[in-house]
Amino acid sequence: MILKKILVGIDGLKAMGNLDIEINNISQDSNNIGPNDLFIAIKGFKVDGHKFIPQAISKGAKAILINEDVAKDIIPLISNQNIAIITAPDTRIAVAKCACNFFENPSRSFKLIGITGTKGKTTTAFMIKSILEKANIPTGLLGTIEVLSCNGKKITDSVRTTPDPITLQSYLAQMRDDGCQAVVMEVSSQSLKLHRVDGCDFNYGVFTNLSEDHISPDEHPDMEDYFNSKLRLFSMCPIGFINTDDLDAIRIPSLAPNCSFKTFGIDNQADYLAKDVTITNSYVDFKLRLNNKNERIKTDIPGRFSVYNSLAAIAVALEFNVSVENIVAGLENVKVKGRNELIDNDLDLTVMIDFAHSPESLRSILSAAKEYTRGKVICVFGCSGDRDTRKRPMMGEIAGSIADYTFISTTDPRSEDPEKIAKEVEEGIKKTKGEYEVCVDRAEADKKAVRMAKKNDIVILCGRGHETMQEINGVKHHFDEREVLQEVFAELKAKSGGKKEDTNNEQQ
Repeated sequence: MILKKILVGIDGLKAMGNLDIEINNISQDSNNIGPNDLFIAIKGFKVDGHKFIPQAISKGAKAILINEDVAKDIIPLISNQNIAIITAPDTRIAVAKCACNFFENPSRSFKLIGITGTKGKTTTAFMIKSILEKANIPTGLLGTIEVLSCNGKKITDSVRTTPDPITLQSYLAQMRDDGCQAVVMEVSSQSLKLHRVDGCDFNYGVFTNLSEDHISPDEHPDMEDYFNSKLRLFSMCPIGFINTDDLDAIRIPSLAPNCSFKTFGIDNQADYLAKDVTITNSYVDFKLRLNNKNERIKTDIPGRFSVYNSLAAIAVALEFNVSVENIVAGLENVKVKGRNELIDNDLDLTVMIDFAHSPESLRSILSAAKEYTRGKVICVFGCSGDRDTRKRPMMGEIAGSIADYTFISTTDPRSEDPEKIAKEVEEGIKKTKGEYEVCVDRAEADKKAVRMAKKNDIVILCGRGHETMQEINGVKHHFDEREVLQEVFAELKAKSGGKKEDTNNEQQ
């Protein structure tokens, strides 16, 4: 594509050199630069991309896009290299719009649904995809777990909830080329704050809820910044859906006056109001007024939050004129890896894997389990390293106050000492009367929890969800809790001689 076309619509650009040259590719990673490419330098939290301009030029870059605040230092060093030099007020904004142009604005080719919020993004996205595909609407999905095109095609597993702009637009272009008529995308607060989704043509936006998460030097300094970052989605779409039971969500319409809103909820009046809610350890169902009739809606994902996620998905689906029959069928059959995921076994044990990794999500899943479980709630969780340290004792106190027994373990220690993280969690649990033990080896903690469980108990492994890698001392190792569970299931089955009823195992 001609460089001039890649730069269309970006405010505040200044250029030196020929803008009519053909550009083969664009990248913000100098390692991916080849002959006749455009290198876009991003000043990151830890690495400044401007330092890699010489490397990009040596690899054949014919155009460089830089931040205007460093232009006076950089331009004299590269002005004799026979390359085009473009400056922008903010290269984060520029790279997003360059990516949209380079891939010919794929989001204009289908209906794009953005979902933001602290909890429920992933489940709601999968619910929407399931319902729309029941209605024969080819639908792509881009989120925390994986990137899926329509017609059962998987593009890749996800590294982060919302990828960098160039990768994002390449995925959307694949979905366009595959014939997707709709795409549902999880939109993280970081992606909104850092302009990764700028230029995307959103048709609908969903705000699930807000609770404390992602407060750290590299993410958000406080909750107001976190909220305001999510709020940006509703300046980018004409129609939004909000949860009337969330105190932050109900602030949004007055702050986004150019967006038209519809509401969903359980406790407060809403356009889509769930009534007669039933929650069990394997499903939820509720009544919802649709087409002047009270319809019974059921989904096999337990927990009160599943009602909210279902309502959001239904609200979006109705914008596509999906029938009640397809809504009911789409919700009943949906499964989401690592979100209230019940693990099948031959021991009559109830074991669940969930991604709960914030104080509110941990409280939510443990409270729900406590409500419908006849036996004990046994919890395994830990807190990630190099992330918000304030929530560690908070989560310890939550687990100790609700669960009958807690194993304080690890998720991703990253560069931190897992023993230190566990001690900070322990400070909170000591304030409660909850029984617990520290077992930083996550696999062993998972096994101990299952060995302890009896028939009417529930074991909830929190914080890892869909993830299959664990980062320790900066190195990622394969670690899938499903594999750990199969090992302990086999162990217990062998000890019991294969008898299902022999599940009264003492803690080991």
